[in-house]
Amino acid sequence: MNAIYGWFAEASGQQKRTLVAASLGWMLDSMDVMLYALVLGEVQRTMHLSAAMSGAMMSATLVSAAIGGIFFGWFADRYGRARALTWSVLVYSIATALCGCTNNAAELMICRVLLGLGMGGEWASGAALVAETWPDQHRGKALALVQSSWAVGYALGAAIVALVMPHFGWRAVFFVGIIPALMTLWLRRSIHEPEAWLRERKTRIPIGLLFRGRFGYSMLVCASMNAATLFAWWGLFTWVPRFLSMPLADGGRGMSIVQTSTWTIVMQIGTFLGYVLFGYIADRFSRKYTYIGYLLMAALLVPMFAFVRNSNALLLIGPLVGFFGTGYFSGFSVITSELFPTSLRGSAMGFVYNSGRLVSATAPYLIGSVSEHAGLSYALCLTSGAFLLAALIATALRLPAVTRSSS
Repeated sequence: MNAIYGWFAEASGQQKRTLVAASLGWMLDSMDVMLYALVLGEVQRTMHLSAAMSGAMMSATLVSAAIGGIFFGWFADRYGRARALTWSVLVYSIATALCGCTNNAAELMICRVLLGLGMGGEWASGAALVAETWPDQHRGKALALVQSSWAVGYALGAAIVALVMPHFGWRAVFFVGIIPALMTLWLRRSIHEPEAWLRERKTRIPIGLLFRGRFGYSMLVCASMNAATLFAWWGLFTWVPRFLSMPLADGGRGMSIVQTSTWTIVMQIGTFLGYVLFGYIADRFSRKYTYIGYLLMAALLVPMFAFVRNSNALLLIGPLVGFFGTGYFSGFSVITSELFPTSLRGSAMGFVYNSGRLVSATAPYLIGSVSEHAGLSYALCLTSGAFLLAALIATALRLPAVTRSSS
């Protein structure tokens, strides 16, 4: 038991607070994303949107998230990780609430773009904050725990939709998204900048160094690898709730909104375990090959998920898709944090993660468009190829040696 929890119990108060702050930010980010995915069908009907246009809404969010992530990555290097985290959370929470005030597609698109700016900034600032606060031997577990909060937020979003939407409508669901703004008050009082950043903040290494030599090589591998995984993730999970709720005659699984929300919560159990266990496996063995293994399993499971008809089999495969099809993100945060120096870490992580978002922004639209001609089951299988491509690119990673935990 000490091997499982001892590393956290022995951590300092500052380490624990940064872990909680980054986890809450990522959890609430996920919650806001899930709100849109689950009300998508109702928004389509109310605003008379096609499947392709609904996907384009998410694609626009991802493009703005890429811009926001690159900006906040630079902001985190220049002005501090905690400050960047605070502002990114504030932006995405306010923008989510504004989505509930929209009356047409253009207004909703604007709000989704604003939401993306904050959503993109949260990951780089939070991951850098934790990476610089925790030691090598526990960094994988700490960042995996942060990443696992995405599953908690996803399930929380599903619960909010199940409780709020049947009684108050889809607009009220978005109004709940203002809650994360309250977290920024605690962030400003309780979180301090990492000592590593404080020591090196006056050291101005040219940002162009990231695009040359070994850093340039790492940037290319990480950005292209992440582009493939994000394409797969957004293409798959943007449409999974719609896939479950579509009528059987249209190729879906015919679930009600409450059933879809409940099933999504169950799926997030697998996702949570996938995130957390990645950290333990990676700290004990290999970050690189654990990452590749997750991607290969995801590629195998997606077609099974897309075509299985039996509800019991779907309930079994779903959590496995969540485990392998999402858990690898724990590895990406660890891998990128260890490849780049402190003074450029925020900029590097923001760039490699969010340049990938630019490519992945095509996924929701492409899956929605293909589904109109070939059906959603076949369209979802496109993501399997993206998982395979990411695994292939990941074989080119050159990771530094790290101190392994003896526990």
